[in-house]
Amino acid sequence: MSLERNREDLVRHARDFEMRQGFTYTILDDQAVIGCVYIYPSDRAGYDAEISSWVRESRAEVDIVVWTALTEWIGKAWPFSHPYYAERR
Repeated sequence: MSLERNREDLVRHARDFEMRQGFTYTILDDQAVIGCVYIYPSDRAGYDAEISSWVRESRAEVDIVVWTALTEWIGKAWPFSHPYYAERR
């Protein structure tokens, strides 16, 4: 992703967050960005939210750890009755 495209993406996510239309969080490890979490309304039938995340390839070993912590956090702290989680690859 180009720097300009990344900037546009960050601006869009910040606007969504401010308007409470979607939520994007950065995953940090020792102050380094290792991934992101996205929480948005779902267009999928039967789901009220879509949850996705990614981690850097260099930190692939923490992907399942992030996904597990994310599903626990969403279940405890968010008001969704049936969230959709992006499939793990």
